[in-house]
Amino acid sequence: MTFAAIESAVRANTLWMAARAVERRLNDDVSDYVGSTTSCACGKEARYVGRRSKVFRSVLGEIRLDRAYYYGAECGHGFCPRDRYLGLEGTSLSPGVTHMVALVGATVSFEEGSELLTELAGIQVDAKLVEREAEALGAEIADDERRVVEEETWRPIPATMYLGLDGTGIPMRAAEVEGRPGKQEDGRSKTREVKLCVAWTAESRDKDDIPTRDPGSVSYSAAIESAAMRDTEDQLSAVAERIAREAHRRRFLDAPRQAVLGDGAPFIWKIFDELFPAAIQILDRYHAKEHLVEATTAIWPSDNDNRRRWLDARMAELDDGNIDLLVERLMVHADHCKQAGDCAAYFRKNRQRMRYADFRAAGLCTSTGVVEAGCKNAIGTRLKRPGMHWTVRGANAIIALRCAKLSGRLDPFLARRSALQDAA
Repeated sequence: MTFAAIESAVRANTLWMAARAVERRLNDDVSDYVGSTTSCACGKEARYVGRRSKVFRSVLGEIRLDRAYYYGAECGHGFCPRDRYLGLEGTSLSPGVTHMVALVGATVSFEEGSELLTELAGIQVDAKLVEREAEALGAEIADDERRVVEEETWRPIPATMYLGLDGTGIPMRAAEVEGRPGKQEDGRSKTREVKLCVAWTAESRDKDDIPTRDPGSVSYSAAIESAAMRDTEDQLSAVAERIAREAHRRRFLDAPRQAVLGDGAPFIWKIFDELFPAAIQILDRYHAKEHLVEATTAIWPSDNDNRRRWLDARMAELDDGNIDLLVERLMVHADHCKQAGDCAAYFRKNRQRMRYADFRAAGLCTSTGVVEAGCKNAIGTRLKRPGMHWTVRGANAIIALRCAKLSGRLDPFLARRSALQDAA
């Protein structure tokens, strides 16, 4: 027998014996019988019927649990008090396995998650159950994110706090995009946009004294939800409310200096104006450069030498924050090149957000690299893989689960959830 086979056999036997020991200990305790009647959730009384068995998956393997069963005649609802106490109500997975399912569900596809649980933990949980449990937990986390908005006092308040917003599309099932305009040739859409809010600090500096994000400082909050907000309404949009909650958690307004970054979309600046009127607004420098490259290519479509020289000069003006001169240079070509005029208008509108030389001198980040990376890391890596097509409900659940994991909030949520179950 190989060493690997010995390891597997010993592990399986050890886990089996441990499961039997836990099973005996749990079943020897009959304190969950609280009398012939007890209070039911409907407010009436439920009568004791007897003991009922349930098999659930634990980190040790399958365990059969005997529980006192009560039935409420008024509401027709039966329940076992021990299920809630042990965190087994409405599920066949123990809290330990639920935690494992949360981790794999937030990280890989449901099929891969099922395989990992089998290979690494020796726990058989089929892909559909991984999907069901991960999405149910994600929906709980999404609801908790809206209801529980506590300041994260364990994080230090930095000299400068950053907050950014961006969107990225994810593939959806046909029914979820029916009637929605999109970028396909037939005018239809295949995706829905996730709005991602990212908060971070950048007190660290690289070898060129450029601000770099501090390890462990990044947090995410995201969902497929509306950013629409009318001027005549007092109610914030769903996206704006999410940003406000994240800013409160991260104590954004307590930082001596606050900076908000975006890609130029008008709705982003409208939200930032509403929520953080004193914050420094910075247009992502790389988005600005993309606009300039597109305009330059349109101005000089076939003259590579002139295009290169002209673009180098304009890039230098952009880096220096010399936007007025840059707009003048673009407007020279506006009569015969629509892209040049559009780019000039874009720069003119965002002039105050493009003072890059001043921002660099003040030690501020001028790019949304952290936000762009967040779109890939928090959303794309998990939800934009080949063959995936989501419902809004399923996508938002997994997004909430993944953001909680990446932001260091999953374990605190599970601990709080367990405490609430114990109290109940």
